[in-house]
Amino acid sequence: MKTVTVHDAKDLRIETHPAPEPGPGEVLIRMQSGGICGSDLHYYNHGGFGTVRLREPMILGHEVAGTVASLGPGVEGLTQGQLVAVSPSRPCGACTYCQNGAQNHCMDMRFYGSAMPFPHIQGAFRELLVADASQCVPADGLTSSEAAMAEPLSVVLHAARLAGDLMGKRVLVTGCGPIGLLAVLVARQAGAIDIVATDITPFTLAKAQNIGADTVVNMAEDPDGLQAFTTDKGYFDVHFECSGVAVALTAAVPAMRPGGTIIQLGLGGDMTLPVQTMTAKELIIKGSFRFHHEFPLAVKMMQTRRLDVSPLVTHVAPMENASEAFDLASDRNRSIKVHLSF
Repeated sequence: MKTVTVHDAKDLRIETHPAPEPGPGEVLIRMQSGGICGSDLHYYNHGGFGTVRLREPMILGHEVAGTVASLGPGVEGLTQGQLVAVSPSRPCGACTYCQNGAQNHCMDMRFYGSAMPFPHIQGAFRELLVADASQCVPADGLTSSEAAMAEPLSVVLHAARLAGDLMGKRVLVTGCGPIGLLAVLVARQAGAIDIVATDITPFTLAKAQNIGADTVVNMAEDPDGLQAFTTDKGYFDVHFECSGVAVALTAAVPAMRPGGTIIQLGLGGDMTLPVQTMTAKELIIKGSFRFHHEFPLAVKMMQTRRLDVSPLVTHVAPMENASEAFDLASDRNRSIKVHLSF
């Protein structure tokens, strides 16, 4: 089978490896679609992120879907040829966090395409993947590209769960990459009365407006674009910070109403926060990291057409053109979500 393997920054190779076989409780999946994520781009462009560095070649990818090729002994509820969305979240199930229902904080998480542990956890950008049956969610009625969007959608559904009731709320979304745009879709579906989205590129802002944002603000052209929302101690009830950029968060604080909630999804490094203002406004800030229970819900929401994620998939490329696809995915002036086809 062929794989998309990164060796170092800008060193992405199509390699050949032996085809795997499923064991008891496992499923062999013939991969169809895989979305290029921000973490994949960090490995490709920089060889890692923060203190996490590549120390050996690693197959990339964790936003994937494919069809069942064969079933291992004891697997029920899935059929050969069935399209499934594959959750990359593989918690140990035995640590304290798993036992308490917080699997996203598992002490021994095996998450596809991660260089955090060593040996690295190999990813899912490959022609054939063996997964636990519990990772596979039937995606009947979806395209493979839609099914592969279950992972980033689960990230946002987890964040929305932490934010609480969004019905009638005024929502700010900073950063209109795939996660920010999914936050716009989820907030609209959850009943937000007004959604404002900010970014620094016209392409992503146009997409945000097309999928449901009421107002968009280009912070590169208008750095004081949120000033209009600061009167009467602020306007927004909930802020989904999806950029990971410190200035995006600090600029939003004056626009938050007292008692508002900030959900930090973007991972861009440590930030210096305006703690005094946040304290005076009694703002709540919550980090949101990965997901677990939300994955089947993400698939179901797409199947029932509560959410249409297809406008976010702007490009599809064959896996043989992976390097060009990664370069395209790195350019927010031209792409939102780039998928590889296997």
